[in-house]
Amino acid sequence: MSIKKKLAMGIATGALAVSMIGGGTYAYFNDVEVNNSKFAAGTLDINVKGNDADNAIINVTNIKPGDTMLRTFKLNNTGSLDVSKVFLTSEYTTTDTKGDNAGADFGDHIKVKFLKNVDKGLTTVIHETTLADLAKKDVVDNRNVLDWTGLVGERDGLKAGTNDTLSVMFEFVDNGADQNVFQGDSLQLKWTFDAKQTDGTLK
Repeated sequence: MSIKKKLAMGIATGALAVSMIGGGTYAYFNDVEVNNSKFAAGTLDINVKGNDADNAIINVTNIKPGDTMLRTFKLNNTGSLDVSKVFLTSEYTTTDTKGDNAGADFGDHIKVKFLKNVDKGLTTVIHETTLADLAKKDVVDNRNVLDWTGLVGERDGLKAGTNDTLSVMFEFVDNGADQNVFQGDSLQLKWTFDAKQTDGTLK
């Protein structure tokens, strides 16, 4: 073979090699396995079950100074996650039917007494305040909250799928003075229960 033919063949062979490398057409062993994983978040879900037909904790009429009203209700954890704490925010509005309250607040005359969790067989008063003081706003976060679970001694919180029966007593305080301005008045109470999760754990 002549030198020219050998040179031409060498160039062609080199060009083919470059072409194969550039196109990635080379052989190798291969094994592929696919694994699918999943993250699913749990749910925090509590609800309050009162004893009245409309599920209210308390609905009462014709009260007078000196009256007391004991009510029980259930706090249910219907979610899939345990609850560490439950915070209570209290709000109310009043209706002055005669317009003669002259700045007097019905909420100052309604006392609320929180009792030991009746699931524990106790009815000791562990905290008492007026509805007016319970609803006062904090100057920092503009809300006043009460740690309900800490109040009733539930150090382990409220486990998923369980409930607690809680007791509270309301009293229209007889202050020994003229309270006629409240005759015919009403107070609408709103309690908001805010459940918090437990600390994160190793899964």
